[in-house]
Amino acid sequence: MTAMEYQLPELGEGIYEAELVAWHVKPGDVVKRGQSLAEVLTDKASMELPAGFTGTIEALHAEAGSQVKVGEVILTYQAAAAASEPAPPPSRQRAAAAEPKRGPAATASTSALGVKAAPSVRLMARQLGIDLARIKGSGPGGRILVADLTSAGAPAVRPVPATPPPDYGKPGMRIKLQGVRRRIAEHMTLAKRTIPHFAYVDEADVTDLVRLRTALKEPLARAGVKLTYLAFFVKAVVEALKEVPICNATLDEEGQEIVVHDRYHIGIAVAAPQGLLVPVIHDADRKSLQEIAREIDRLGEEARASKLKVEELRGGTFTISSIGGIGGLISTPIIPHPQVGIMGVGKVVKRPVYDAQLNIRPADIVYLSFSFDHRVLDGAVAAVFGNAVIKRLQAPGALLLQAGFGAAGGPG
Repeated sequence: MTAMEYQLPELGEGIYEAELVAWHVKPGDVVKRGQSLAEVLTDKASMELPAGFTGTIEALHAEAGSQVKVGEVILTYQAAAAASEPAPPPSRQRAAAAEPKRGPAATASTSALGVKAAPSVRLMARQLGIDLARIKGSGPGGRILVADLTSAGAPAVRPVPATPPPDYGKPGMRIKLQGVRRRIAEHMTLAKRTIPHFAYVDEADVTDLVRLRTALKEPLARAGVKLTYLAFFVKAVVEALKEVPICNATLDEEGQEIVVHDRYHIGIAVAAPQGLLVPVIHDADRKSLQEIAREIDRLGEEARASKLKVEELRGGTFTISSIGGIGGLISTPIIPHPQVGIMGVGKVVKRPVYDAQLNIRPADIVYLSFSFDHRVLDGAVAAVFGNAVIKRLQAPGALLLQAGFGAAGGPG
């Protein structure tokens, strides 16, 4: 019987290769349609490759940790003799499209059989021996949810285990540079070699912002919104970018053009177990403060769980890196290429300051560290932008109005 070839499918627009992180099958394994064959990594997003066939794995043609091009043969298999409709090889069917690894709330994904279910649901069904083709989904568009598996006779879903503590290595280890860590190394090296950085640091008196967040935190928590300082920083940055548009730009090096964007896609740096990820809040200017807070929480959780979609890591026009939750006052963040600016946020600390009458009072102070591309803008522009951000942070009530706070269902 002639072996069939399985090629790395198209993973998304503009993606031509991926790193094969791990195989989920080995030669001799019998697989069914929809079963996960491997995990791949592209643009820092982990994705599962579902089988578009039923059959037996004959050989694997790519090693874990290797780079594989779209269309390259990664395994061969023998199609099941009993299969009534053997699937054509991926080269002829746009490849049982690879699916981002997302939880049950993810956008529905459709296999070659037309079954709509997130990869996590497929994995659970496979572990429980449930045929998804026999399940009627209760989600939007007939998507199969975890609850549908439970109603089909699966045991109750166990609570998600706590996130393991971070691994900071052990003395004497030699760690292979691969996966997300290799992607980070490549991106940071490109940014530092290409972009002539300059740094600018200033401080903001956020006493009123701290009071406002304290007043809003509990009522919003009851509404399911986790309000962090970062939500205010995102909104302040968006308003400042409107005032100084050149900071909301990317540099087209090939065309020798500065592209000033008219949409505001704010990247937020997340310290995930697998390394630094920068998911993007798209159209942040159109979102209320609560919506931004929800998006920050969602993107952070999905980044830490390796469930981000490729498009959630793309398109940023300006980035914020906040180390305040861990510690530290001042940083010199690296600009994500091809953006032209990034803002680092330190921890909020109590400091004695003079008021207008030269009386000393306690204040909540945060240091803001900006890095900019000197090819695109100069120090004076950076200072104007920094002042615009600080002005918004020191008058946080205006951010609520600009964010459409009451309209989004929050207090007030």
